Amino acid sequence: MDSDDAQIGRILSRREVLALFGGSSVALLAACAPGALASPSPTVTAQPTSAAATTSAATSAAAATTLPSCIVRPALTEGPYFIDEKLNRSDIRSDPATGAVRPGAILNLNFLVSRVSGSACTALSGAMVDVWQCDALGVYPGVGSASGQKFLRGFQNTDASGSAKFMTIYPGWYQGRAVHIHFKIRPTASSEFTSQLFFDDAISTQVFAQAPYSQKGTQGITRNASDGIFQQSAGKLLLNVTKSGDVYSATFDIGLAS
Repeated sequence: MDSDDAQIGRILSRREVLALFGGSSVALLAACAPGALASPSPTVTAQPTSAAATTSAATSAAAATTLPSCIVRPALTEGPYFIDEKLNRSDIRSDPATGAVRPGAILNLNFLVSRVSGSACTALSGAMVDVWQCDALGVYPGVGSASGQKFLRGFQNTDASGSAKFMTIYPGWYQGRAVHIHFKIRPTASSEFTSQLFFDDAISTQVFAQAPYSQKGTQGITRNASDGIFQQSAGKLLLNVTKSGDVYSATFDIGLAS
């Protein structure tokens, strides 16, 4: 069983997001210094006692209405199955050693990564986006019976529009976790953001009625409401999945503060 149940970050408050926008250091919007975020130091806020303080409060209130359009997302645990295979590829369905494609419903997944500065979002190019996931029957590459295999793993660097596109399959499930995909974004060699993407339960039920998912069925499946990791996300990592023919698609927007 995937033991990725330890929280490494938390969702930032609106006030904290605004504070990040005003900072000079590079910070990941939802997970800068995860250890610090998990145990924040207490702070004392003084009441405004001067015209300058009143002006500052008014400025902060105005800024709260002009947050950027790119989305603040919470960091979640990496889990035990990340392997930095350095597989630069968009289609991650196959094992590179054999070329064998893992069966399942095709999922086109597009990351749109932005850099946030003040109230503006600009496309962030050159960020390394890694994804890894289980197959239709809940098996992870490189683990157990799939040891040594590298299917459903890979990375792409974001292009000039901040996009990193993957062709994968709709992930299956295994006991104890809701349906999910892991991802990691590395804008530089020394910084990273790690989290997970989730799927609507109703869509998963429809997908799992198809082969090869139907071999496993859904008895014992963990739904989103019963997954502690999903609960930590406050619904901010739930993909909006659409279907065209037999192909599923989703786009995920995320911003990095500068």
